[in-house]
Amino acid sequence: MSALSDSQREALMAELGGLRRFCYSLTGNAADADDLLQATVEKLLRKGMPEDAHAAKWSYRVCKNVWIDELRSREVRQRYPATVVDEDVAHSTEAVAEGERELAAVSAALEQLPAEQRLALSLVAIEGKTYAEAAEILEVPVGTIMSRIARARKNLLQHYSPGTAEG
Repeated sequence: MSALSDSQREALMAELGGLRRFCYSLTGNAADADDLLQATVEKLLRKGMPEDAHAAKWSYRVCKNVWIDELRSREVRQRYPATVVDEDVAHSTEAVAEGERELAAVSAALEQLPAEQRLALSLVAIEGKTYAEAAEILEVPVGTIMSRIARARKNLLQHYSPGTAEG
């Protein structure tokens, strides 16, 4: 595969409206659709396409594959949530129960976030990555990471606040 030719680039630009609608039909919401469209276009620009490929058809195929990858990663994150347990420290039953309630409340609030916000926030706030590192991992611009984290923090405040955890 090679970089996009001028004609492929023009065809891709002409197809962006239809591709955006396709993204929305896959994701079901505008924010995820925009992110999927961005990821698709970035992948096409970075990886290119075969010289004989029909730009519109190829871009829809890439979009579908990017979405399938996203769904698979969501499934893995749901199936194997990250939990940290320090087995060497003995805690009272009450403290353990309170900690479990708090963890459940935080996990529930995080689950309410759109996947792209949750992933960006997790990389920066939990994994300790810089915005630049998170942007590289998620293959998005740093500004997108900043925006996702800001939206995630705002959304978290709506779903959870310390001391008011529902048990």
